Amino acid sequence: MSMMGTRTLLVIAKEPRPGRVKTRLTPPFTPDEAAALAEASLADTLRAVAAAPARRRVLVLDGAPGPWLPPGFDVVPQCAGGLDERLAAAFAGCCGPALLIGMDTPQVTPDLLDADFAGCDAYFGPAEDGGFWALGLARPDPALLRGVPMSTPVTGAVQRARLLAAGLRVRDLPPLRDVDTADDARAVAALAPHGGFAARLAACTAVMDTRVTR
Repeated sequence: MSMMGTRTLLVIAKEPRPGRVKTRLTPPFTPDEAAALAEASLADTLRAVAAAPARRRVLVLDGAPGPWLPPGFDVVPQCAGGLDERLAAAFAGCCGPALLIGMDTPQVTPDLLDADFAGCDAYFGPAEDGGFWALGLARPDPALLRGVPMSTPVTGAVQRARLLAAGLRVRDLPPLRDVDTADDARAVAALAPHGGFAARLAACTAVMDTRVTR
């Protein structure tokens, strides 16, 4: 079997519950609306992963799965600890090449996830906020992630430097914008105007505008 055929696609995510996800969208959106946007972002992400070639698809979840989960995914719980430990544990559960993404880039496409590790040891997808939206390892090694400071403006630079320091040949993916703020949400929806996230944002914005004009 080729390396391509053994690849695992991982999505690390939180159950989209009000008050627990996308809190930086509140305000202008309510906690319920922020959770609805998170659910739409996660659903679009999972659809892209489901349509990308892979032998195994895994949702590494903090919480419980809901109706937004399509068929064909294994669900495993996130471990305890910081995000670096949780990402490391996700890779530790993989045999062979694996590519991991988060739930904050609903504009991602199956083509972007079609990562062939021939000629490289790692894939790195930088996020515009300084983090990273994708990380792929031909030979998953949890030590490559442990100790990397997460959720900082230098997270991506530190993680990529860690890969290079280990002697890995790194192939870069295009930078993508994470959905954290309302401005992010509008920009990302404009990049994928026909997706579920864009539709949910339009509905939430219409309700928000009604509140403002009352």
